[in-house]
Amino acid sequence: MAALIMTVFTLASTSFSHNDTIPSRYTCDGKDISPALTWTGIPEGTKSLVLIVDDPDAPDPAAPKMTWVHWVLYNIPPSTTALAEGISEKDLPPGTLQGINDWKRTGYGGPCPPIGTHRYFHKLYALNTVLPDLQHPAKATLEQAMQGHVIAQAELIGRYQRHR
Repeated sequence: MAALIMTVFTLASTSFSHNDTIPSRYTCDGKDISPALTWTGIPEGTKSLVLIVDDPDAPDPAAPKMTWVHWVLYNIPPSTTALAEGISEKDLPPGTLQGINDWKRTGYGGPCPPIGTHRYFHKLYALNTVLPDLQHPAKATLEQAMQGHVIAQAELIGRYQRHR
């Protein structure tokens, strides 16, 4: 009988560990550049990847009222296994499209919490399709387009509190 080998879809960063503090260089208090991200175990049948980074603790973790979206990328080719620190739009993997964050622009916007320690969820989704060009969608529009196509999800959480 052949052994069943299962690969686990994981998302990690050399910039910070899961559930650890995000260094200030990746926030509004530093250079506000994206952290380095790497992933392994992309499931068979994956046609594209989606990355959404958001903060469910906005504006105050003691009384959250909304989820603040920091970064939206989709149609990342499944052959891609990393995004470099501070990646620019021109250096994104070919075919990768961007959505709009809650600053109403494309690209990465780092943590900048007004109060308390916030959690920043870096969510990577493996899809069984390549999505159409959604013309810089908001997170909700992208999530609607993803419905029924997600075959796996990996997550990395970082934390940040401003020290003024």
